[in-house]
Amino acid sequence: MYLTSQVKKDIFKKYAGSEKSTGTPEAQVSLFTHRIDHLTGHLKKNKKDFGTQRALLNLVGKRRALLDFLKKNDLMRYRAIIKTLDIRK
Repeated sequence: MYLTSQVKKDIFKKYAGSEKSTGTPEAQVSLFTHRIDHLTGHLKKNKKDFGTQRALLNLVGKRRALLDFLKKNDLMRYRAIIKTLDIRK
């Protein structure tokens, strides 16, 4: 499986500062980004997998909502997470 508990801990530690801070917007956005990257690679091989395509669109929407929340409440954290994950609007 591509998303084991150890991979999640590494993601949370790298982007949110601690393994236990799983609820911060930075942690959630980084986890969504990892999942989006994986699903994008899957869809490049399996173009007719419409269930995965729908799941990918849902994840992108959730990530966008969290990024909008961060942008509205704390612009510096928003800019930092955009820069570290190398994602743009």
